Amino acid sequence: MKLKSHRQLRDMLVLAMLGALMFAGKQVFEAFPNFHPIGMLLMTYTVVYRSRALIPLYIFVFIEGAFAGFNIWWYPYLYIWLVLWGMTMLLPKNMKPAVAVVVYPVVCALHGLMYGTLYAPYQALMFHYDFATTLKWIAVGFPWDVIHAVCNLGMGLLVYPLSRVLKKLDRIGVKE
Repeated sequence: MKLKSHRQLRDMLVLAMLGALMFAGKQVFEAFPNFHPIGMLLMTYTVVYRSRALIPLYIFVFIEGAFAGFNIWWYPYLYIWLVLWGMTMLLPKNMKPAVAVVVYPVVCALHGLMYGTLYAPYQALMFHYDFATTLKWIAVGFPWDVIHAVCNLGMGLLVYPLSRVLKKLDRIGVKE
């Protein structure tokens, strides 16, 4: 029982730190539009921790809101990142390394490309856009989504190696 409670405490602390790392990573890249490590970190955490990756995700989301204000831009964060988590969860757990190094960056890039489209329903509801206006809003933002996708593709190249490192670190000091 004692080992289990120590493991749970350790996991809770690690997951909280990973959420804070997501926030810090976003702050470091704040000067660069649509370039940040959030997608890469979320995919890495999901590959390693599966459903428990939701803990650092929502720690990040709530720190972001607390830091920058729970304004209208913040609410889509509640579901936009969940889509990437879900896409990653649908990938096979034991993907061959040669496949993973290609698939992870592509999935990360696709999420970046879809970002504006995922944000659009909220924009339409908040600002009473009709369907045509929503499509225009998506089209105007699409160049930024392309930048987001390219940056996510580059960051996504780190998902496989970082997930291997994180899996090894997660096993340190644990005797099951």
